[in-house]
Amino acid sequence: MTTHLSHSFSGALRTFSFWIANGTLGQPILEGIDYRFVLSEEPSVLEQLYAVFANVIELDEDGRVLNAKYAERRAAAWLRSYLDRDYTVEPALQDWELALHEPPPRIDPIDR
Repeated sequence: MTTHLSHSFSGALRTFSFWIANGTLGQPILEGIDYRFVLSEEPSVLEQLYAVFANVIELDEDGRVLNAKYAERRAAAWLRSYLDRDYTVEPALQDWELALHEPPPRIDPIDR
């Protein structure tokens, strides 16, 4: 048996992606900062941005997202600290928020 991500999570991920692409992620944390150039020049920055969002977001037992805005703010705060070394993230980001988990296998384990 397989499971799909919830519609709530899918919507949260879609919206997070839109804000990244639109240049409006994490307002007011990134207000006035055009971060999009670094995302195209340093793909690992985009990877880390999504990792923070995915590590922080929480779902209830029915798959409903409970803290999409908080997850967005944490990701935006990380990006701000990456771009502005004088910016301090409060509260400080924890190792679990920054963790880059293993990627999926290069070949899908199920054939569709």
